[in-house]
Order: sequence, then C-alpha cells, then structure tokens
Amino acid sequence: MNDKQQGTILKVSGPLVIASGMKYANMFDVVRVSEKKLIGEIIEMHDDKASIQVYEETSGLGPGEPVISTGVPLSAELGPGLIGQMFDGIQRPLEKMMEIAGTNITRGIEVYSLDRNKKWDFVACVEAGYEVESGDIIGKVQETSVIEHRVMVPWGIRGKIKTIKSGSFTVDEVVAEVEDEKGNVHSLKMMQKWPVRKGRPYREKLAPGEPMITGQRVIDTFFPIAKGGAAAVPGPFGSGKTVVQHQLAKWADTDIVVYIGCGERGNEMTDVLLEFPELKDPKTGKSLMERTVLIANTSDMPVAAREASIYTGITIAEYFRDMGYSVALMADSTSRWAEALREMSGRLEEMPGEEGYPAYLGSRLAQFYERAGKVLTLGKERREAAITAIGAVSPPGGDLSEPVTQSTLRIVKVFWGLDSSLAYRRHFPAINWLNSYSLYIDKLENWFSNNVAGDWDKLRKDAMRVLQEEAELEEIVRLVGVDALSPVNRVTLEAARSIREDYLHQNAFHNVDTYTSLNKQYRMLRLVMGYYYFGIKAAEQGAPLDKLLNLPVREKIGRAKYIEEKDVDIMFMELEKELKQQIDQLLPKEVRANA
Repeated sequence: MNDKQQGTILKVSGPLVIASGMKYANMFDVVRVSEKKLIGEIIEMHDDKASIQVYEETSGLGPGEPVISTGVPLSAELGPGLIGQMFDGIQRPLEKMMEIAGTNITRGIEVYSLDRNKKWDFVACVEAGYEVESGDIIGKVQETSVIEHRVMVPWGIRGKIKTIKSGSFTVDEVVAEVEDEKGNVHSLKMMQKWPVRKGRPYREKLAPGEPMITGQRVIDTFFPIAKGGAAAVPGPFGSGKTVVQHQLAKWADTDIVVYIGCGERGNEMTDVLLEFPELKDPKTGKSLMERTVLIANTSDMPVAAREASIYTGITIAEYFRDMGYSVALMADSTSRWAEALREMSGRLEEMPGEEGYPAYLGSRLAQFYERAGKVLTLGKERREAAITAIGAVSPPGGDLSEPVTQSTLRIVKVFWGLDSSLAYRRHFPAINWLNSYSLYIDKLENWFSNNVAGDWDKLRKDAMRVLQEEAELEEIVRLVGVDALSPVNRVTLEAARSIREDYLHQNAFHNVDTYTSLNKQYRMLRLVMGYYYFGIKAAEQGAPLDKLLNLPVREKIGRAKYIEEKDVDIMFMELEKELKQQIDQLLPKEVRANA
C-alpha cells in the first residue's frame, strides 16, 4: 500500500469523518475508514483534510485510526446479474450480505455487487476484424427469461475486434479484445464500472413524443407522462404515494423497472421486497422481478448511503437505457434523500438555505432528474431509448410549499398532487384533478388522436371542464342549496360525480379494475360523457329532472369499470345504445316527434 493514500481520523461526527494527511486524495474518492474498513466517500477537501461521508455506522470510531483512499470514485458494477437483485444504497447485494452476516448487516462487509462465480452464456454478435466504437453491442446474454442482456463496448474504446469468443464465462473473464488505432489492446469483459455521480454519455437527447401508458385512468387520460419524462408524486402520509408507484412499476409499458426505496420505513420496504417477487408481470406472466432491480435503503440505515442510493439507481437505469431498453425509475422518496443532504450539510457546517436544506438542494435535484430523458444511444446501430423518472415527495404535514416540493416542481413536467381529503374519502388514486398538471399533454395530443381515437382530446377537455364547473357549483350549493340550481347545472353536477366515481376512482386490488387499456379508457370516458352530452340536451328540451338524474342505466355505467377487456367493445356499445334510448324516452312527445 502507498503511504500517500493513507490518512488519519481527526474527528467523528455521526456519518461524517474528518481525516488529515489526505492531500493526495481527490474529491469523491472512495475510502476505507479505520481497521473495520468502513466504506466512505470524500465530499469536501481543505488543504490535507478530507471530509468523508461514511456509508456505515460509525459508532466506536475514534481519532488516530487509519483512512485509506482507493483512488477511485464510487462506482456501480454493470453487467449480467443486476436484474432480480436487491441492493443496498451503495450496490451491495442484500442476499449475499445476509449469507455472510445474518439478518443484521454488520459493518465492513466486503462483497462484490455482481457475483464473480456465476457463469453466463455469452453469445458473440460480431466477429474478429469488425470495427467497433463505444456503445456497440458485441454480444448477448439471456439474463432472465424476459430480458436479454446486451454486452456493450465501454465508453472511450474504439477500434477493431482482435479476438472474441462465445461460451460460458463469469463477469470477470475476458470475452473480447479490441485493438485501437495506436495498436493498444483493450480487454473487454461482460462487466463494466461507471462512477455513479456522472451521467452516462449518449449521442443525442430527443424530444419525448410518446406516452408511457400506465393503465391508471386519472394519469393516462388527464395527466399523462411521456416516455423519457419526469414526474413528481407529492402527498402527505397515508395518501397512497407508494401504492401509485407500485402500480406504475407493475403496469407501465416499459422494459425495465428500477425501484429505489430511499429512506422509507423498514416495513414499507419489506412489503416491496416481499410483494415484487410475488407479483405476476402482466406482459409475460412471469415474476415481475425478472425485469426489476430493487435498491433498498431504509430510514434506519446510515444516512449517507441514502444520499448515494438515487445515484446508484439512475446509473443502473442509464446502463439498461444504453442497451436500447425503455426504463421506469421510481424513487421513493426524494424527501428522505433531501433530509440526508440536509444532515450532511449541517455536519459540514455549511450555510443553511430555506428550512435548513443546503443552498444547492435545487441543483442536486436537477442533476438527478435531468439524467432521465429519451435519447439516441451511442454505437453505430441507431437505438432510441428512454428513462422515465418518477419521484415521490413526502412534504411534512402535506405542505406543498416546502423547499423539496417546490424545487422538484421547477424541474419536472408532471405533477400528480395527492390529496389527503380524497384519501380519507377512500377515493384512490387520490390524485387531485384540480391542482395536478402535465406539461406533456400538447405534445402527446397527436399520438392519442392517431393511436386511440380522433375525439380523445375533446372528451378529455370536456371532462376536465365538467370537473372544474363542479368545483364552482359546489360553492353555490354550500351557500343556497342544490334546489337553487338550474336543471342543466344539476345534470352537470351529476355528470361530474359520475366522472369522479365511475371513471377516476380505480381499485388497485381488483383483478380487472387495477389496469385499464387505452381502448377501455376511451370507451368508459365516452360513455360517462355521453350521459353528460345527452343529459344536458334533454334537460334543455324539458325532460323531467328527477328521472334524468336516476336513469336505470346509471348503475350499469358505474359497474362498467369491471367489464373485462375482451368484452369491452360489445358491452360498451350496448350500454351507449341503452343510455340513448332511456334519455330519448324522457323527452316530451312533441320533441320526439320532431327528432
């Protein structure tokens, strides 16, 4: 070991360790702290003193103990073996750690992120003599029954394939050699490493133009997110943030899911870890874990590792994006991550910003969300791929004016505001339709018109207008009572109730209602809005209001969400016909005669 790489502990303050004699170390170098070899990362340098955030419990450490720099930044190991794994915040596999240390993680465990003993069947895609550049796919590994792992030429390497072999190899064995133009030979393995705080390169960033279909009606219809977009899900305790993210992880039409449990309660993460392997992937019928990577960092784990976890997660997501896959990244929750930033900032004695958060909170959040997006990947073959980032925010007391929520909203383009009053009324998903928004709607209008129905946008706008009118009419009702309203306004209120209860309310635990295809969403919305269009016209033509509000078909409309996908077209056509007939029968005879 080089003495230049060794320093000495001066001070220990929780997860922050100050070490002297570190002038040859660099910012963001990974270090090993004390004889226990705790993992840490340099986050500040003053002369020869380094401030180190330690990713493990620091109790028992004291001044005078050694600190050894590895000389490399915190990096993720990327290769076959990521899918289906559960990692901690710095990409240590939890299952492997349990085998070594039992159920309680002990300090100083040294374990590889990717299994060095497991052999993978590597099938070469190119031959010797082939010219390659960074990002080119040189071989494939069937990692799970649903995901084909594409082995790529690492960043910074280009040249001619000198040797390449197919067969069974570990991630640490050489599978190919590339000779560059200077005659240097680079050995390629199935695994590559990448610093987690640095975004992986791509050829070009593209404008998102296609929605990520989630099967959740309130999201797809009113507040859609584009593939490659970024969304925030803020909401108070108990409003259903985690269930929304579980639904998106299960049903979103993406190839890979990366779920980061960042500082969440241990029992919630336990639910995730137990549920995800049990969940059936609706696309393949296999376990959802066959296309999922989980990163678990609970609130009782060291706070510094919580700060690193979202960078680990987004780096893994970028790696699969570079293969050409569409990736959904869930971060639950960025508020806990921001709390970790605040704690480390306080220990570093930095000048606090609003509510004690560091002044750089906004820029750190932007660095994370900006790594999402739709891109043209590196490599000669044109591959379009996307990372869609969805971050849950847990504002204290549901106060959306607090710094983390406000900083997030300045960056993301979709806001699904969860409302505790809706949750208390058992309306789930509890996304408030009056204060949520999506800035992708205009860009996605053409896609919905071309791929679903030409009048999709009109139905959506009319439904939203009815909900807004309801909010205004409710004020009048509270003041003077419902009888003061005109028949047209009464029908509007009834139509708004139908939109809320029959369309927006969705049961995540019902085997049919948990997911709604775009075709079914369109047919449902057309049916609900059909009652509004026909009802308003009938009210204007003198149809009796009490009968109009209590049509027998309304009960069937309320149950339409439980119609199975295979019966959608026939059943909804019959319901529309029945609705029109029942309203027509209420019209005065002279109106029907002239119709």
